[in-house]
Amino acid sequence: MLKNNRFYSYALLFFVILLGYLSYQIFKPFLSPIVWAIVLSIIFYPLYNAFLRYLRWKPAASIITLFIILVIILGPVSYLSYVLTQELKSSMMSIEEGRSFLMNTLFGHPAIKSFLMKILSWFNMSEAEFQRAFINSVTQFGRESAGMIKGGLENIASAAVDFILMVLSLFFFFTDGVTFLEKIEDYMPFSRRQKERLVKQIKDIVISTIYGGVTVAVVQGIIGGIAFSILGISLPVIWGSAMFFCSFIPLVGTFIIWGPAALYLMLKGTLLKGIILLIIGIAGISSADNILRPLIIRGRFKMPTLAIFFSILGGIKVFGFIGFIMGPLVLALFISIVEIYRYTEEETETQKIKDHN
Repeated sequence: MLKNNRFYSYALLFFVILLGYLSYQIFKPFLSPIVWAIVLSIIFYPLYNAFLRYLRWKPAASIITLFIILVIILGPVSYLSYVLTQELKSSMMSIEEGRSFLMNTLFGHPAIKSFLMKILSWFNMSEAEFQRAFINSVTQFGRESAGMIKGGLENIASAAVDFILMVLSLFFFFTDGVTFLEKIEDYMPFSRRQKERLVKQIKDIVISTIYGGVTVAVVQGIIGGIAFSILGISLPVIWGSAMFFCSFIPLVGTFIIWGPAALYLMLKGTLLKGIILLIIGIAGISSADNILRPLIIRGRFKMPTLAIFFSILGGIKVFGFIGFIMGPLVLALFISIVEIYRYTEEETETQKIKDHN
C-alpha cells in the first residue's frame, strides 16, 4: 500500500512537471504582452476600481480604463517615435562631427596630447595607430547603430501584435483578475498568511520597479533632454532617451551621458555651458533618484542594490526588455519561498520541542 501511494505521488509529480513545462512552452511566445498586462493591471487597478464603483459594470469600467492607458502610452510614444526618427537621420553626421572634433581636441591641445602620448607609449602604440583604431571604433559604432535601427523597424509589426495582445489581456485582467488571483491562491500549497505575503511582495516589486524605477528614469530623461536642448546640444531627445535607459544602471546611472557631455562643452570652449550642465546633472538629474525613489518605495519590500542590478541584467538577457521587471520579481519570489521554507522548518522544530516536553 505504501509503495502504491509513493508511486502515485511520483507519477502525479511527473505529470505536473511535464504539463507545467508544456504549458510554459505554449505561453512562452506571449509572455511579454501577458506580463506587461499584469504590470499595468496592478498599476491602474485603483483607477479601474474607482470607475467600477461609479458605473457598477465591469466591461464599461475596463474599457474606460483601457482608453486612458492607451492615451497615456500612445501619446508620448508617438511623439517620441516621430522626434527620434527625425533626430536619427542627422545622428550619423553628428557622430562624424564629434569624431573630428574629438580628434582635433585630443591632438590639438598640447597638455592633452602630451598626456595621451605618455599613455600610448605604455602600450607601444603610435599616434597614427591610435587614430586608425579610434576611427575604426567610431565607424563600427555607426554601423552597429544603423543595424539596430533597421532591426527595430523590422520588429514594429511584431511589437504591434504584442501590443494588441497586451490590451486584450489587460481587459480580462481588469474584469476577471480578482477571480483569477483567488484561483491561483487556492492552488498554492501555503498558509493564508504566506499567500498574502507572496502577493504583497509581487505588488511591492512591481510598484517599486515601475514607480520607483521608471518614474525616476522618466524624470531624469526629461530633465536631461530639456537641459541638452537649452544648452544647444544636438539630438536632445536621443540623449534624453539614453538617460532613461542608463538610469537603471546602479552607481553611474545617467552620469555616463551628461558627464562626458559637460566635459565636451568645456573642451569645446563653452566653459559656462559645461559648468551649467554639470550643476544640472548633479543637482537636478542625479538628485531626482535620491529624492524620488525613497519616497516611492518607502515601506515596501526591498532588495540590495547589487542584487537588483544583476537580476535586471539577467532578466533582460533571459526575457528581453520585460526582464527588468521579471528579473527582480523572480529573485524576490525565490527569496520569499526560501523564507517561507525556513519559517516552516523553525515552526516544525518548535512544535517537536513542545511535543517532546
